[in-house]
This record gives sequence, C-alpha cells and structure tokens, in this order.
Amino acid sequence: MTENHQGRFITLEGGEGGGKSTQARRLAAMLESEAGEILLTREPGGSPGAEQIRGLLVDGEVHRWDAITETLLHFAARRDHLVNTVQPALARGAWVISDRFADSTMAYQGFGHGVDRDAIAELYRICVGSLKPDLTLILDLPVEAGLARAAGRGGGEDRYERMDVAFHERLRQGFLEIAGREPARCVVIDAARGEDEVHAQIIAAVRERMALPSAP
Repeated sequence: MTENHQGRFITLEGGEGGGKSTQARRLAAMLESEAGEILLTREPGGSPGAEQIRGLLVDGEVHRWDAITETLLHFAARRDHLVNTVQPALARGAWVISDRFADSTMAYQGFGHGVDRDAIAELYRICVGSLKPDLTLILDLPVEAGLARAAGRGGGEDRYERMDVAFHERLRQGFLEIAGREPARCVVIDAARGEDEVHAQIIAAVRERMALPSAP
C-alpha cells in the first residue's frame, strides 16, 4: 500500500464517548456538497470480512483475548478494510472519512494494554505500508465524562467501555502523545463541548488543513 492516491483520507480518533461516529457523519454530509464523492467508513469494520472480525473485538467478555491476539485481530480487520474499501476509494479520487484507524490500535493496545509499540509500528508497516491519513482529528475529553456519555447511549458493542478507568486514562494519554508527535497530521479537538461546537472545530480544521474554501 503506497500513499500515492488522488483522494483524501481523514480519520477521527479518541476514547469512548467522544462523539466520533456522530461527527464523522456530520463531516461527511458537509463535504458531500463541495468535495465530490465521500466514503464514510469505520474500524474495526468497513468491509464484509472486517465487519465479521469486529464482532469478535467489541462484544463479549473484557478479557476474552490477550493483548497481542487482540492487536492481531485489529490488524487483520484493517488489512481487509484497506484492500477492499479504503484503497479503491482513494484510487478513484474519493474522500474517505473513517471512524477510527490505526492510531486507535496504538492507543488502545499499545498505551492501554502495554503491547510493544515498536511491534505495533512493524505490523502497520506490513499491513498498511506507507499510507497515512492526510488529517487525523483526535476528539479529546476527560475519561469520566466520555464513559458517562458512552454508558448513556446504551446498546451492545461495549467491551472496551467496560475496561477499567486506568486503562482509559492510559489510552487518552496515548492519543495526546500521538498528536504531539505528529502535529502536521493530527489536530486535537475539544470534545467536551456541545455537538455543534465540536462540529465547528472540525470544519475549521478541515478547511485549514485540507485547503477547502471557507464557508460563505
């Protein structure tokens, strides 16, 4: 996988309850009128095979996998997602917006579970290659607030939400460290604000970083 493509690749990252899915949908709707084809996708998932793996990761008992097995499952899903969804869309010039990508694996499994970060980086090289998002929006808010929001939405797929607070604190710091290391790619968004305010921050970042014209 190379980074030579005609489209644009935007990812939304962050801990639980940050509103990534909502904001990804709103961003896609905004861009649709001015950026051409938009593909909205997610990880884990985003292709038929990856969606099957998703169920193994987001449902069930908290300790159903050890940390390395969990990491490998995420990369297996990611490879299928890239081959069958992301790379073809970018090649035809579409904008791809993904609710999570590889930064989540580094934060959750690397910082959260303690998997060797160099090993995660090597798996990235093998499975993804040189492709990187053009822009990564990291939705940040205090852990307790995020978990409260996540609990309030109900439904399944809550395996990660049920992990202890210390785990969530580690992954939050992981996301912030990732952002600090790659400021040209990453923008930290204050997700503790209201939905409309968060959307406005995101639109401002996209217009600035992706050279879109300002709204009239």
